[in-house]
Amino acid sequence: MNVTVPEIAGISHIDLTVTDIERSLPFYTDVLGFTAVARENRADREMVVLRHPGLANSVCLNAHHQSHSSLFDERSPGLDHLSFRVANRSELDAWLQQLEAHGVSHSAIADTPHGPVLVFRDPDNIQLELMAPPGS
Repeated sequence: MNVTVPEIAGISHIDLTVTDIERSLPFYTDVLGFTAVARENRADREMVVLRHPGLANSVCLNAHHQSHSSLFDERSPGLDHLSFRVANRSELDAWLQQLEAHGVSHSAIADTPHGPVLVFRDPDNIQLELMAPPGS
């Protein structure tokens, strides 16, 4: 049976569950340069919608009212990590300085077959990375 798969035009948004919006928000705004554009208090959760000039989609932080408080573990089913693309190796070096200026623990820049990468974690231990194109 030949089935045509419908098109996907891109990623609309990424929602991350955090334990404390007030703790996570400064990390995403001050360290990573996102801007909070909307905030909603719903019956089941609080959500902040973030935008970044370098991204076509939003990243949303969600603090669910009925949630366990354990930190993120990429070995559990679900998200493994979120990777942001940067233009080149010199931008990656600038991000390394930004993370250090804000006291954010991080890996060394590792050269991988897919490009150089810098790994760090948000306040809930969600693994984030910045990656430049190979050979940059």
